[in-house]
Amino acid sequence: MKKIIAFLFVVGGIFGARAQALNEVKINIFNTIAIASAEVGYEHFIDVNQSIGADLHLNDRFSYAAEKSGKKFKTNSIGLNYNYYFGGEDGENGSGYVVTPFLKYRFGKFEENKWRDTAAGVAEEYTHETNMNSMIIGLGFGYKWALGDSFTISPFANIARNFSGEVNDRFSAIEVNAGVNIGFRF
Repeated sequence: MKKIIAFLFVVGGIFGARAQALNEVKINIFNTIAIASAEVGYEHFIDVNQSIGADLHLNDRFSYAAEKSGKKFKTNSIGLNYNYYFGGEDGENGSGYVVTPFLKYRFGKFEENKWRDTAAGVAEEYTHETNMNSMIIGLGFGYKWALGDSFTISPFANIARNFSGEVNDRFSAIEVNAGVNIGFRF
């Protein structure tokens, strides 16, 4: 009898955990299409309206700077974030408006072709590299729809401050980013 009761608790716990999905994986589908950047993330809910998360950005770019001829980003980044949700439907955990403070570290380089004069007075083309290693702190805003208890759609916009003199000399200290995350909860 004790084994049957223990088994029922385990089965009930499994189905109960499924009803309260505490984890989410997501991809920024907008940036994947627009700039060929893969942004994947993980979110763990610590309460019905709060979560912590981590993101991995492959082929990360500064804002939406274009890779025109002779310009190439060779950068990736990792990020940590906290998400606070408010205004969602009753019973929909982690939905509604969201405010997201985040910390991000970008690493890699930006290459661009430039021209310079040689000692002989002839112009020659060379590749100039900008070290993109930088710490970034920012704030995001968005809205998340929870479709059932499995799928999510979340448009968002971020504004962040870059703390690298070399990057700020080439680009800007302020960086803007946006996207649409598609997520799956489990």
